[in-house]
Amino acid sequence: MRVIDFFWFCRDDNMISNEYLDKVWPFLQETEPERRKKFYIYFQNAPLWLIDCVSVERIRKGTIFLREGDPVDTMYFIAKGVIKGTDVRIYGMSFDYMISVGVYAYGGMELLMGLERYQTSLQALTDCIVLKIPTPQFAKWLNSDISALAQEARLMGEYLLEQTYKVRAFLFLQGADRLAMLLKTLYELDAPDGVLRLDNNRQELSDFTGLSMKTITRAVQKLRQDGLIGRKGRVIVVNEEQYLRIKENLSQVLSE
Repeated sequence: MRVIDFFWFCRDDNMISNEYLDKVWPFLQETEPERRKKFYIYFQNAPLWLIDCVSVERIRKGTIFLREGDPVDTMYFIAKGVIKGTDVRIYGMSFDYMISVGVYAYGGMELLMGLERYQTSLQALTDCIVLKIPTPQFAKWLNSDISALAQEARLMGEYLLEQTYKVRAFLFLQGADRLAMLLKTLYELDAPDGVLRLDNNRQELSDFTGLSMKTITRAVQKLRQDGLIGRKGRVIVVNEEQYLRIKENLSQVLSE
C-alpha cells in the first residue's frame, strides 16, 4: 500500500478507519449494520500486521467448525449468521447451551484462562461468514496492547453474564414457556425479514431446551393453539406480532 493510501484509510497512527476495514474485508458489506459497527470498534486499534493475518471463510449451515477437545489454535469471529455451542462433557450427553453472534473471539475464553483445548463445539445454525485469526498472533496482540486485553476481558465477562441469565431464566420456565424463550432468542438473532423460520426438529429443540421430545411436541401444540406460532409444513413460523406477544408473556412469567 502506498503511503498516501495508508494515511487516507487510517485516521491516525493508532486507529484503523472504517473505510480501511471495508477495503481489506469486503465481507463487512454483507453484515448487518449493528454487527458491522461492532467490528469497526473491536478492530479500530488493531495493528496492521494482525489485520494482514486474518482469513475469512464461508461456512454452510450445519457445519461444525470448532470441536471441543481440539487444540486452541484459532480465534473465530462471526461476521454473518448464527451459531450454537454444544457441550458433550456432561454424562456424555449433548447439550446445546449457547446461541450467539456476539462480536468477540470464540476461543478467547480458553486463551485468557490458559486452557490448551476448546471447551465447547461450535456449529453454524445458518450459513455464516467467519473471520479467523491464528491464536499466536491474537495472543501477541493482547500481550502487547493492554486496551485490547481489557476489551476482550470485558466482552468475555458480558458474554458469561448473558449466558448465566439465560440459564437462570430456563430454570424457572417449564414446557411451552421454555420453548417460547428459545423462539424469542432465535427471532432476535435471525429474523431479517421480520419472520423466524425454524425446522420442527424435535431432537434439536430438545437439545436446546433440555425438554423431552414428548414435551416438545406438547409445547409446540400449545404455542400453536395460543396463536403464538404458525406452521408451514415442518417449519415453525413466528412473525413480528407473535414475537412481541411471546416477549410480553415471558416478561410477565419471569417477573412473577
